[in-house]
Amino acid sequence: MVRAEVTKGKANPWGGIPNPWDFQGYLDYAATAPVRPEVLDCLLRVLTQEWGNPSSVHGWGERAAVAMETARWQVAECLGVTPEWVVFTSGGTESNHLAIHGICQGYGDPQHLIVSAGEHAAVQQVALHWQALGWQVTFLPLDPEGFVRVADLEAALQPNTVLVSVIHGHNEVGSLQPIGALAQVCQARGIPFHTDAVQSVGKVPLNLPDLGVDLLSLSGHKLGAPQGIGALLVRPGIGMQPWLRGGGQEQGLRSGTQAVGLIAALGEACGLAHAEMASSHHRLWQEDLAAALAVFPQLHLTGSRDFSRRLPQHLSYVVEGWSSSELVRQLAQAGIGISGGSACLRGKPQPNRILQAMGYNAEQALSGIRISWGWGTTWEDLAQLPQALRTILGAAR
Repeated sequence: MVRAEVTKGKANPWGGIPNPWDFQGYLDYAATAPVRPEVLDCLLRVLTQEWGNPSSVHGWGERAAVAMETARWQVAECLGVTPEWVVFTSGGTESNHLAIHGICQGYGDPQHLIVSAGEHAAVQQVALHWQALGWQVTFLPLDPEGFVRVADLEAALQPNTVLVSVIHGHNEVGSLQPIGALAQVCQARGIPFHTDAVQSVGKVPLNLPDLGVDLLSLSGHKLGAPQGIGALLVRPGIGMQPWLRGGGQEQGLRSGTQAVGLIAALGEACGLAHAEMASSHHRLWQEDLAAALAVFPQLHLTGSRDFSRRLPQHLSYVVEGWSSSELVRQLAQAGIGISGGSACLRGKPQPNRILQAMGYNAEQALSGIRISWGWGTTWEDLAQLPQALRTILGAAR
């Protein structure tokens, strides 16, 4: 559904408040995506008609349980698994915490944990937490395009390695890690493998049994669901300790009354993304936009140059002679929203640690930008960017 179809013929129900679907020029979907109209309809229906406690046995509770389990099926289908894999959480950060804490808490003595040097802070900081408790943590290096080498993982494994976590689609540079090859190395040794797939679920095909992945984190607000809902997919039989204790919901791994409306919205968003993935035009747009930006000598692409090995709705650059914060600010004044890196680092002018791990120097690592788009983007939105850059950066090559 394009923007015109969303708003055509409809009065603005928000009065003087700007229409929330008016996001022309918004190119920061990797930070968060606008809520899809179909998802909002689903959320409102559940909040007004299926609002019961899904643990209750009366009709109100049963209707809520049906809505929740329907969503569990939708999430599972998107990832090629059965519903018992799906544990609902509050989002990607909690899913990453549950995955790592859930495995590591099962050991009385310090063991060995492996993560990549390119992880989101929601994994990196958890790994550092366990390192402070005496665990040995190996941070796998990145090559100049942001990839983990399979040989480096094989060399890092130890007899006491209990978990490996490697991000799938990178939030800042877009590189798609060779997750299948990495997971199979761990599978052959009986080591659980976790991937943070917050950026890639619904954008590239993922079948967890084929990949050999045991644990996968996802977040709804990257897909057009509201913020505050996500899931951890857990291979049945993986020994896990609970993160939140209490009433034993979500297979005992995440207690607390489930947010049925948000869960239903996540299911709807996953279902829509799964249905649209095969016909996605975003890869073609990615190539066309990259070609349009190639005329600017100040822009240097980061991540993979092979677009088949990066997220299809993502481009990233270092900008010679500019700080990312200044360029982002000037583009915002022109009505275009992009990011200077992970949204979690906003307001902290320090070199981007991911770019530094890829071999960029401190000056370059202060100039990284990210352009990302999604379900509501039109080509006209993308075409605004090179037009604005001609004014900001000066004459093109």
